[in-house]
Amino acid sequence: MTQTHARQPESTLPAKWNPAEMEPRLYEQWVERGYFTADPASDRPPFSIVIPPPNVTGSLHVGHAFEHTLMDVLTRRRRMQGHEVLWLPGMDHASIAVHALVEKQLLSEGTSRRELGREAFVEQVWRWKEQHGGSILGQMRRLGDGVDWTRERFTMDAGLSRAVQTIFKKLFDDGLIYRAERLVNWSPELRSVLSDVEVEHKEVDGELVSMRYGDGDASLVVATTRVETMLGDTAIAVHPEDERYQHLIGTLITLPITGRRIPVVADAHVDREFGTGAVKVTPAHDPNDFEIGKRHELPMISVMDEQGRIAGTDTEFDGMDRFEARKAIREALREQGRIVEEQRPYRHSVGHSSRSKEPIEPRLSLQWFVKVGPLAAAAGDAVRDGKVAVHPPEMSKRYFDWVDDMRDWCISRQLWWGHRIPVWYGPAGETVCVGPDEEPPSGPGWHQDEDVLDTWFSSGLWPFSTMGWPEQTPELERFYPTSVLVTGYDILFFWVVRMMMLGLYAMDGTPPFGTIVLHGMVRDQYGKKMSKSAGNTVDPLDWLERFGADAVRFTLARGANPGVDVPVSEEWVSASRNFGTKLWNATRYAMMNGATVSRALPPRAELTDVDRWILDSLDQLIGEVDDRLEDFQFAKSTEALYHFTWDEFCDWYVELAKVQIAEGGERAEATRAVLGHVLDTLLRLLHPVMPFVTEVLWRELTGGESLVVAEWPSRTGQEPDERASRRVDSLKRLVTEIRRFRADQGVKPNQPVVGAVRGACCADLSDQVPAIRALARLAEPGPDYAVTVSFEIGLPTGEVKIELDTSGTVDVAAERKRLTKDLAVAEKELAGCEGKLNNPAFMGKAPAEVVAKITARRDAAIEDRNRITERLAALPAPAENTA
Repeated sequence: MTQTHARQPESTLPAKWNPAEMEPRLYEQWVERGYFTADPASDRPPFSIVIPPPNVTGSLHVGHAFEHTLMDVLTRRRRMQGHEVLWLPGMDHASIAVHALVEKQLLSEGTSRRELGREAFVEQVWRWKEQHGGSILGQMRRLGDGVDWTRERFTMDAGLSRAVQTIFKKLFDDGLIYRAERLVNWSPELRSVLSDVEVEHKEVDGELVSMRYGDGDASLVVATTRVETMLGDTAIAVHPEDERYQHLIGTLITLPITGRRIPVVADAHVDREFGTGAVKVTPAHDPNDFEIGKRHELPMISVMDEQGRIAGTDTEFDGMDRFEARKAIREALREQGRIVEEQRPYRHSVGHSSRSKEPIEPRLSLQWFVKVGPLAAAAGDAVRDGKVAVHPPEMSKRYFDWVDDMRDWCISRQLWWGHRIPVWYGPAGETVCVGPDEEPPSGPGWHQDEDVLDTWFSSGLWPFSTMGWPEQTPELERFYPTSVLVTGYDILFFWVVRMMMLGLYAMDGTPPFGTIVLHGMVRDQYGKKMSKSAGNTVDPLDWLERFGADAVRFTLARGANPGVDVPVSEEWVSASRNFGTKLWNATRYAMMNGATVSRALPPRAELTDVDRWILDSLDQLIGEVDDRLEDFQFAKSTEALYHFTWDEFCDWYVELAKVQIAEGGERAEATRAVLGHVLDTLLRLLHPVMPFVTEVLWRELTGGESLVVAEWPSRTGQEPDERASRRVDSLKRLVTEIRRFRADQGVKPNQPVVGAVRGACCADLSDQVPAIRALARLAEPGPDYAVTVSFEIGLPTGEVKIELDTSGTVDVAAERKRLTKDLAVAEKELAGCEGKLNNPAFMGKAPAEVVAKITARRDAAIEDRNRITERLAALPAPAENTA
């Protein structure tokens, strides 16, 4: 670890910081020097994070930038604290997304995957991946991700494929993987199952059609938004206590069009208050109906094929697309006089494929499932027993909501890109699961299952498969379980729970991470969800180029409160760039004035109040940043750094240091040492969130190797000097009030004004009079000094009187004209507000919040009127006209 260095003899910092030019160069230096490469043989305490693997198709979006910033802050700080850090990068093969992209490309070339065949199609996908995949990895470098590139992994590489086959075989042999016919989310366009995370629910304008089944007293009216599914109805359900239908329960009613006779069943799931209180039951095409069908042992009739066409009904509608059939069946029912009512448009929620954008179809299908009961129980217990902490803690309830009520997980997909299910079927109905070191059965009639595994299955192994499991590698022994998982609350179920289940199962009860840190979603500055249709999305790549990675990272970290959404705007990124500029200028000033970084500061007794105050404030900052980051309070930590840097250091200490350095002698040397020490420490504290600009400044200031491997600051344990703090607070109040009064008098900020500071309590500030004069721009009174204005400032030790000679510094006539105009505006505002508040008719109708708002405006107007009146009275009287 690099800790202290002598100051470089001469600064070579350019006048301005150019992030677009410097940041990429710095990053490549870090990588080439191996700063991010983890050493499993190290004796330092381990700290590890695996990156949530972005899709190979992906590009860096603002959510990635946000999440990666938080992980980089954690890993950079731990590295500086002396830990052996592994931040492992990689990508997910994104089965459905890549499959769809390559299929689209093939269609544009006049062919399809089915024409190519499976082997040729998979080869085509690998070529596509090599040509187009992984652009996000380069964008991660631009952001500054300190990941170990030597250990980059891909969910389809050989090692991870071996892990997938191993875990599948183990689960299969333990009876935790089975094949069954179940209702699934089906994409007719992709001809595949979709996971819940790949289904987006959208409000759409559809239709609600009520139709009559049966005739006369033995008839029932049911309503549906999907008329076409009535061909697969196998019952009508009513509530068992609904008196209207007691005489029909257990009877048979004729299903229109098909002529089939279907039963009327009693089921408590039915809401008797909704509609007619009777519902059609289509078990093969609706999740709720599927459960009713199981309870009543109803037939489950599929009426659609894998492309969403009506099939197997022996009606005229066979071969029709589902939407075409919806209209045709509705009209056939109308001709039979069975349409009772139609609501159109009817607003309702419909699941859509996030990939193909089509409405998904609930469909009964033969699929592979994981029996999650015992796995989910273990995942729940790991959090309940304290093995794994969820942060923020209130998110634990959401976690338990998922793991305590999980349905079995459908893991098969009808695609060709992905991990193929390692099961072979024989000519006599044999089913054989094959492990990675086993030879698959061969011979006539033997064939492998055509399906591939859900992408979440392989990414669920990510924390240990990336470290070489099932082999017992040094990485696995050293860095598993990982220290922290940083991810969004939106994939708590889809990814986090799966990693917990599979990690505990594969690793003998050891969870995959010690802490789950859940963050919110990035939203626009008004808190609205970002979407292309709303036109409020942002491109972090554009921001990186225009403002630099440090500014983007600082903005994102400053908004990162645990578990809540994060608003961002370009204006805030621009402000963060200005913060970096402020830091740059302060460091350049310090170096130009001989700031030094040495092993020891001068004894505190030799330091001024100002020096002791800034050192105590810095010590407090170190403690606050440590406490906040240990609690994953990124926003509060960053906010503390911002305010100390801008408000305390740049705006006050640097300005006060100028005065002390100008005095020369031992005081100047001590101040240079304090200035250098504070900057050295501050740059270290800022480095995890703003790594680039701090690196350049720190190297120049200290001559050190790199902040990446520098030592993290620690508190001194020194008791703060309360007296020095009070005196500096008094100094700051004095200067602030003088500056405000000067502005009120129309004196320009940099214009000197002759003035005197009087009062018994000034003896307590005698050492700071030069600083007060310098910062308040007060010139020493001369022989022509004449007080034109004066005012008093209350301090804890008594009153201070400030006397100024503003003659020659203020254009009295122009100032009087400006103030008179401002007074007229204030009086007009006051009259308007009082007119409303004194109007009984208005007060009788206006809401309380409106009255409160107008009252506040009136009070502000009174304050403005009084303030301006006082300023006018304080101006010198206008010269008499003697003409």
